[in-house]
Amino acid sequence: MALEIRQVQLNVKENNTAHRAHEISVKRLIVRRGQSFQLTLHTNRQIQPDTDTLLFTVETGPRPSEAKGTRCLFGYPKPTDAKVAWTVQVQESDQSSTTVAISSPADASVGSYNLSMRVGSQNAQPESITSLVLLFNPWCAEDWVHLPEEAERQEYVMSEQGIIYRGSDSYISPMAWNFGQFEEDVVDICLKLLDMNPKCLKDDVEDFSARCNPIYVGRVVSAMINANDDRGVVAGRWQTPYSGGVAPTHWNGSVDILRQWYKTSCSPVKYGQCWVFAGVMCTVMRCLGIPCRVVTNFDSAHDTDKSLTIDEYYSDHGVRPKESHDSVWNFHVWVEGWMKRPDLSAGSTYDGWQVLDATPQEKSTGVYCCGPSSVKAVLEGHTDLKYDVPFVFAEVNADRVTWMLMKDGSKRRLHTDSKSVGRNISTKAVGKDRREDITANYKYPEGSKQERQVFEEAVRRGNERPPMTNGTAEPERTAAVTLKITEESQPVMGQDIVLCLVLRSEQPTSQVFSVQLNGQAMRYTGVPDSQVWREEKDVVLQPKKDFKISIQIPFSSYGTKMLDNNSLKVSAVVQDKQHPGDGYLADKNIVLKEPSLTIQAPSTCNQFTEVMAEVVFLNPLPSTLRNGVLTLTGSGLLDHTVVTSVPVMKENQRMRIKIPFTPYRSGSRKLVADFDCSAFRDLKASCNVEVKPFLNGPVVDYITSLQG
Repeated sequence: MALEIRQVQLNVKENNTAHRAHEISVKRLIVRRGQSFQLTLHTNRQIQPDTDTLLFTVETGPRPSEAKGTRCLFGYPKPTDAKVAWTVQVQESDQSSTTVAISSPADASVGSYNLSMRVGSQNAQPESITSLVLLFNPWCAEDWVHLPEEAERQEYVMSEQGIIYRGSDSYISPMAWNFGQFEEDVVDICLKLLDMNPKCLKDDVEDFSARCNPIYVGRVVSAMINANDDRGVVAGRWQTPYSGGVAPTHWNGSVDILRQWYKTSCSPVKYGQCWVFAGVMCTVMRCLGIPCRVVTNFDSAHDTDKSLTIDEYYSDHGVRPKESHDSVWNFHVWVEGWMKRPDLSAGSTYDGWQVLDATPQEKSTGVYCCGPSSVKAVLEGHTDLKYDVPFVFAEVNADRVTWMLMKDGSKRRLHTDSKSVGRNISTKAVGKDRREDITANYKYPEGSKQERQVFEEAVRRGNERPPMTNGTAEPERTAAVTLKITEESQPVMGQDIVLCLVLRSEQPTSQVFSVQLNGQAMRYTGVPDSQVWREEKDVVLQPKKDFKISIQIPFSSYGTKMLDNNSLKVSAVVQDKQHPGDGYLADKNIVLKEPSLTIQAPSTCNQFTEVMAEVVFLNPLPSTLRNGVLTLTGSGLLDHTVVTSVPVMKENQRMRIKIPFTPYRSGSRKLVADFDCSAFRDLKASCNVEVKPFLNGPVVDYITSLQG
C-alpha cells in the first residue's frame, strides 16, 4: 500500500516553547538553529524508513542552492551527499502517525524558510508544509553566538526591558527602555530590515547565504539602524528643530520606532540620538537571537582623524569656540553583541563581547556603521584589527589636549590629560535593575604602567597618529596657579545653580589676577550651544592660600536654554594682570537633576485582567507649565502607546493621572512613563510588574492538510 501523508501537525506551541520563541508567537513556527523541532505526520499506515520515500526540502532567499547553503534536500532514503546539513529522524511511529525530529545545522542562515515534502517517490511533486523562521541559537554550543550562562541568556536574549544610562560621569541617570523584541510583528520587521540592506539589494543570493554569520549580520544591522546610507530605521538629529518628527528624548522604547518604519514603506523615523540607535539595535539583535546589551561610555571621545588625541580649544576669555572636529561627549551609547571571532585568530583570543555602534559618527569601509570590534582587542590596544578598533579605542582611552587661543592668533597648550576619557563604562547588571561598571573590560586602570603601554601599542599598531605640531604654540608648563570648580549642592533644574571656584597661587608673593567666568549650554555631544551667563572680576591671591569665589547662575538665565541641551559647561579662565600671557583654565560639566516623576502599578497582577497605573508629578516652578503630554508604554502590558494631554499645570499643582491597562503577556514587565511640557523635556519614570500567566486559555495546534 502506497504511503499517504494526510496531515502534518506542526506542534507550534511545543516547538516554539522548546526553542524559547513562544514569547513571539504560538501561531507560527519559529525555531533556533542547531536544535531539532518535531512534526507529527498523520498517515494511512506506518512509515517504513528503510523502504519508503519521505524527502523534505528547506529553502530560503531567492534562487536557493545547496552550494550557497540556502537549500537542502534531506530525509529517506538518506541522500548520499556528505554536505547535507539538515537532518530528520523518526522519534515515534505507529499505524496512523509518526513523529519526526528535524534539525538544522548550527551555521544555517537565519531568516524565513519554506519547508516542503515529497512522499512515495523522489520524483513526486513537492507539497509545501509550512513556512518557518530560523533564529540564531545562544543555547547551542556549536553556534557562534553560544552564551554559556543561562542567567546571561535570560538577560541578553530573553529580557524585553532594560536600562540605558545617561547623564555625566558624576551624575549617572538610569532610563528604562522597552526593547519589545518578542512583540509578534517585530520579527518580521527585523527580517525586512535585513532584506532592505544595500548588500542584499545589490546581491541578494550572496546576502542570504552570508546570514549564517553573526559577524556579517551584526555589521549589517549596525548600518541599517541609522538612515544615513540607506533606507535605514532612524534619522539622527542633534539639535532643534525636530520638525516632521519627535525629539530623540521622547522615545521610551524600540517597538513604536520599528513599527513606524515598517508601516511607512521603510521611511526613516525622525529623530534619534545615540541611546535611541543603541536601544533599537539591541531589540533587533535580541530578536534575531544574538546576545546583546546596551553600554554607555561617559566622557566618550569622538576622534575624527584616528590620532588617538582629542584637541579642545578655549578662547582667552573662557568661551569655548567651535574650533575642533574632535569632541568629547558627556556620554555615548552603543551595544555589545556576543559572538566568536574566528576571522581574527585561530583560537578564541578575540571571542566574546563585540562593540557594535549604529550611531552615524564616522564611516567604516565607506558606510556609516561600526564594528563588530572585539572588546578584548580594545583592551590590549590591537588597533590593526577589523572592524573599527582604533575608533573604539579612542572613545575609551584617547589623550585629551587643551589649548588656549590667544588674541594674536597663537595657541597655548595648557595641559595634556591621559586619564579623563572613558569613565564609568556602564551596562545593566544581569537579573537586577542596577548599574554594572565594565570599564575594566575596555582598559587597564588609569595611571597604571600597563595602561600607558597599551596606549603606545595602539599608536604603534595604528600608525596613523600624526606628530604633535604646536605651530606658534608654547610648550606645556607647570601651573603656578591651581583652580577648581566645585558644587555647593547638587544642581536641580528649576533652581539657581550654586558653585564655588577655589584658586591657589604657588608664587612667593601676592599677585593680581583677572577671572573670567562663563556658563555655556552644551549638547551631550560636547558641542557648545548658547552662552547663558558671564561674570568678570579681579582678585588678589596671597601666597599658598586658597581663595574662594562664589558662583550663582540664576534659573532665569539658564532655564529656557536647557530644554534641548544636556548640560552646562562652567569655565573659569584666570590670567596674571602683570603677565597677560600666563593663563590658567578650569571647567566643569553641570548636569541638572530633573524633578521627580513617579509611576505606580501593582507589583503582581494576572494576565488578561485589568489593573490600574497611577502617574504623579508636582510642578516645582513658580510659574505655569503648559502643553503637557503624558505617554505610557510597556511590552506585554499595553498593546499600544497611551497618550494623555495635560494642557495646564499651575505653580505647585500636583498632577495625578490614573490609567487602566490589561496585561496580555506573562512574565517580568516594565511600565514606562514620559512627561513632556513647556519647561521640562521628557521626564521619565518606570515600575516593574510581574504578570502571572492565565492557565486556562485555549490550546490551538496548527495542522497542514495534504489531502485537499
